[in-house]
Amino acid sequence: MGEDTESSKVNHSFLRDYVTEADVISTVEFNHTGDLLATGDKGGRVVVFQRETVVGHKPKGELDQVGETGESGEYNVYSTFQSHEPDFDYLKSLEIEEKINKIRWLPQQNAAHFLLSTNDKTIKLWKVSERDKQPEGYNLKDEEGRVKDISTVTSLQVPVLRPTDLMVEVRPRRVFSNGHTYHVNSISVNSDGETYLSADDLRINMWHLGITDRSFNIVDIKPANMEELTEVITAAEFHPHHCHLFVYSSSKGSLRLCDMRASALCDRHTKLFEEPEDPGSRSFFSEIVSSVSDVKFSHNGRYLLTRDYLTAKVWDLHMEKGPVETYQVHDYLRTKLCSLYENDCIFDKFECVWNSSDSVIMTGAYNSFFRMFDRETGRGVTLEAWRETSKPRAVLRTRRIYTGGKRRRGDVGVDSLDFTKKILHMAWHPEENIIAIASTNNLYIFQDRVSPDTQDPDLGSNTI
Repeated sequence: MGEDTESSKVNHSFLRDYVTEADVISTVEFNHTGDLLATGDKGGRVVVFQRETVVGHKPKGELDQVGETGESGEYNVYSTFQSHEPDFDYLKSLEIEEKINKIRWLPQQNAAHFLLSTNDKTIKLWKVSERDKQPEGYNLKDEEGRVKDISTVTSLQVPVLRPTDLMVEVRPRRVFSNGHTYHVNSISVNSDGETYLSADDLRINMWHLGITDRSFNIVDIKPANMEELTEVITAAEFHPHHCHLFVYSSSKGSLRLCDMRASALCDRHTKLFEEPEDPGSRSFFSEIVSSVSDVKFSHNGRYLLTRDYLTAKVWDLHMEKGPVETYQVHDYLRTKLCSLYENDCIFDKFECVWNSSDSVIMTGAYNSFFRMFDRETGRGVTLEAWRETSKPRAVLRTRRIYTGGKRRRGDVGVDSLDFTKKILHMAWHPEENIIAIASTNNLYIFQDRVSPDTQDPDLGSNTI
C-alpha cells in the first residue's frame, strides 16, 4: 500500500476495570455528521458521546485530517440513559433481554437529534436535545412547581425565560412494539426520512416513524411447515439513495436485493447475489462459516460489503454471479474450526464498515485485533485495540499473526490467540478517518494522521 506510514492516535479510551455482562458493548454508531457517537450495551443502556471541537495551531506539515485549520477534538460523554428494561413474554413464557441490538441515527432536521434503538422485540425512538433556558414567573404555580391557591393571586404576570445551566434531555418519542415474533437483528432508516425497516430471523417489516401501532410486512420467508426451514435472515439495510431498494442477507451466504416498486410483498427478489460453492472444499462447517453476519451498502450505493466468519467480500450491484473482491480476515483459523465450534466462537457475528470514500473496509477479529483492507491494492493490515498498548495519545502499531516460516519479533502465534477478546462492533466516521472500536466493555476511538490506504500491512511494528 505504499511506503508512507500513518500516525493513528488514541483520542480517548473509555475503560472499566471490572467486566460484567451488562457492561459489554453490543452496538456502536456515528450520527450523520460524526459529531455524536452512540453505544448500546447488554444492560439496555445507551451512552451518547459528543465531539469537543478544539481549534489550535500545528506546525506546517503536521496537519490532522480532522481539519486543515487544526480543528480536532475528543469524544466525551454527552448523555447516558436507560433505553430498554428486561421484559417477559407471558404468552410464550420467554424472558426478553434488555440488550441493545442496534442503534440508528435519523438525519438531523433541527437542533434536536433523534435515534432508534432496539432490543430483541421493541424498537424505540428517542429525542436528544439541549436546554439552557428555564421558564419562570407562572401565575398559577410557585417556584417549586406547586399549584397556588387561586384566591392568593392578585395580579397577572408574563412568564419569562431565564438562562440556566445547559442540560441534555433524552425523551422517548415513539415505542414500536408487537411487530416481531422472532428476535430483531437489524434496523435501517430509509433515505426518505419517514420510514425504516426492521428485520428478524424470518420477516422484514417497514414502519412509518409517526405510526407505532402497525407496520407493513415486506418480506416473509417463514415456511408453512417449520421443519422445511433451511435459512434465516441475518441482516438487512436500505439503499442510501433509493428509497425503494433494500438488501437482506441469509444464513446460506446469499444476498437478495429487493425493489418495492415491483411488488408490495418482496418475497421475490430483484437480484440474487451468491458465490458458487466448490464441491471439493465442502465440509461440515461450510454452511456455518458462509453465513453472512453483516451487510452494508457503500456510500455511493454501487457496492455491497458483507462479512461471513472467515472473509469480507465486496459485491457489485451490477454483477450477481459472485463477489468482485474477497478479503481473508483470519484464514489461519480454518484448521481450528472444530475447537471453535465446540466453544461456540464459530457463531460469532462480526460487523464490517466502509470508510468515507469507500476505498478502505474494516472488520473485526479475535485477540482484540481488527483488520483494514485497501481496495485498490487488496492488501490488509492487522491492528490491535488493547488497553495496555492503546494509552490515550499513544501511537497504534500493526500486529502480525505467525503461521509459519521465519518468525519475527512481536509476532503472535495462532495457538496463543485469546478468543474471548473479540472485536465484533465498530463504526467509521462518515466524513473523516476516525474509527470507533468496541472490545467487550471498552470503547476505543482512533484517529488517522494520513490516510488508511497508504498503510503497508508488512511494516510490522511501524506506526500508522
